[in-house]
Amino acid sequence: MEAMREPLPATIRITGYKSHAKEILHTLKEKYFKDIQDLEIDGQKIEAPQALSWYPDEQAWHTNMSRKILRKSPLLEKFHQFLVSETECGNISRQEAVSMIPPLLLKIEPHHKILDMCAAPGSKTAQLIEMLHSDMDVPFPEGFVIANDVDNKRCYLLVHQAKRLNSPCIMVVNHDASCIPRLMVEQNGTKDVLFYDRVLCDVPCSGDGTMRKNIDVWKKWTTSNSLHLHGLQLRIAVRGVEQLAVGGRMVYSTCSLNPIEDEAVIASLLEKSEGALELVDASADLPGLKYMPGITSWKLMTKEGQWYSDWSEVPTNRHTQIRPTMFPPTDPEKLQSMKLERCMRILPHHQNTGGFFVAVLMKKGPMPWNRRQPKLRNKGATPSTAQPEEPPAEEGDGETPSEEPPCISDASENPPEPEAKKDGVCGPPPSKKMKLFGFKEDPFVFLTEDDPVFPPIQTFYNLSSDFPKLNVLTRTHEGKKRHLYMVSKELRNVLLNNSERMKVINTGVKVWSRNNDGEQFGCAFRLAQEGIYTLNPYIRARVINISVEDVKVLLTEENPFLSRLGEDAHAQAKKLEMGSIVLRYQPDLKDPDAPQCPIELCGWRGKTSIRAFVPRNERLHYLRMVGVEVFKDKQGKKEGGASESQEGNAENTEEPGQEEDTAEQEQSDTEQNGSAQSKTNNSEDVSST
Repeated sequence: MEAMREPLPATIRITGYKSHAKEILHTLKEKYFKDIQDLEIDGQKIEAPQALSWYPDEQAWHTNMSRKILRKSPLLEKFHQFLVSETECGNISRQEAVSMIPPLLLKIEPHHKILDMCAAPGSKTAQLIEMLHSDMDVPFPEGFVIANDVDNKRCYLLVHQAKRLNSPCIMVVNHDASCIPRLMVEQNGTKDVLFYDRVLCDVPCSGDGTMRKNIDVWKKWTTSNSLHLHGLQLRIAVRGVEQLAVGGRMVYSTCSLNPIEDEAVIASLLEKSEGALELVDASADLPGLKYMPGITSWKLMTKEGQWYSDWSEVPTNRHTQIRPTMFPPTDPEKLQSMKLERCMRILPHHQNTGGFFVAVLMKKGPMPWNRRQPKLRNKGATPSTAQPEEPPAEEGDGETPSEEPPCISDASENPPEPEAKKDGVCGPPPSKKMKLFGFKEDPFVFLTEDDPVFPPIQTFYNLSSDFPKLNVLTRTHEGKKRHLYMVSKELRNVLLNNSERMKVINTGVKVWSRNNDGEQFGCAFRLAQEGIYTLNPYIRARVINISVEDVKVLLTEENPFLSRLGEDAHAQAKKLEMGSIVLRYQPDLKDPDAPQCPIELCGWRGKTSIRAFVPRNERLHYLRMVGVEVFKDKQGKKEGGASESQEGNAENTEEPGQEEDTAEQEQSDTEQNGSAQSKTNNSEDVSST
């Protein structure tokens, strides 16, 4: 209880897959952590940040400073500005330590198809994307993440979190997780059901493990909270294992310590599976993580204070609130075979965290009510698909708290194709659903290989012959295409075959934006910074190789003359016509003080000048990497480096005829209504630092 009364430590996680991760870690250690240790603020001694012992490669750190101290203390202002800036760039995430555990236990590989069932606000989803892109040199891994949330408004917060990572392999959808529709993919001319290699099932919960962060839990917690949520949690978990491929892995987690939301759900799920599911012993997966094993016996208490240890003790008038699945199995052999002790209970005093529960499940065979199920594919094999299966007449054996509501999308696994559906067009869901759910999104229109937009782009940027034109999409049927986005071919397959059953909020990474007068420069589309690493392997022209000093000039001067560049870069720039360019820095192994990771910047070559088009926070990130101080105190004074006008949005003063490319416009068109509500049952902390 003493640990629960203490404020939760501040925890940050470095985006591990990015090539800049080592530079960020070096900056944190050398420039910020050294200044923090031995500080005393408001009578509280600030401990030096420590790496989480169980998180790989020192990519996660925590310290005892609270969010209030971090925001308000002048002594920590420099560190706070750094965290805010790097968080917006996607290089750092503010996330509670225990929230990082489920994605790690999934053991993601780049070819995995992943379903995140209750994804908002998105910190765990960001981890999944990171693991999918573990090889930075592969812009389109075979796998993808489908991130779902039932709350339409929270989906936009999820989009914002995912967009920071600029991945073409993420799709955000809006469905009730307990009846999320089965998706279809086309394989060898036939449509098959898509099954996932990994499923993250971080269900809504009472949140009693978050009482160190959510003070209201102390006042609002009641024993009835778990009784109301148990049925929903079980239905979501059942739906998750239905969508899981044989050999696949599902992680079930809550930020509650109540066994009715934890072991009771797992025990019921194992019992329904009749041996198709197995609890995995994950004790060796995260060395250094302290936890308590799952419990095998518990009692249930009503809000009136009555205790029940078995279903047989529950009076008839309580049967609508209390269900048999809330109790542990009465058969000792069955209970022992479930191995509930393999569940993991993380308690606040173990490692100064919040309370958390996690269980890892492996699917050994088809669920009893399924006829056929695919096996988990190996890397390089065909995607996890199978012939349609028949769902059970009832979800479970009559002991389920409430039966799963019928899913419109599952009424037929092979629905008839729309009569007048255009090739390559994913329209919005039927208008009936739009009215019912308040859902309205622009369509996803894939371009054809012979689309007239491609020849000028192909010529101007000298795109390689293997550039995947079919993966390019836009968000409008009519008029000029304002932005072009890219997705992986696997997500393209999903989009084209599920437009009538799936409510897609957002997908794809922006790679080009229209320049209103671009035709006079040879191409109507300029490069977008957020998609530059996706396009990098395919662009063979309009590239200027720059040095560290050139990076400093481009990011600290508003519109430098070409002559301000180094001799090498200047010579390259003079050979290029006006228009969009790539400014590329390659690490110099001979100079240990220079950044040891590549840097790609979008820019514009004018008549006599050159400019980098980089959003403000990303600009600050690169300036720190090359050793330029960008700290500004509350009075607006800087310690050195770029002036305020120089470090601002360079895109506000682009060449004539270009669109403005402010940080707000760099966000997806779908984020315009992106307000989100708080959710006490999620242990993640994604608020601004």
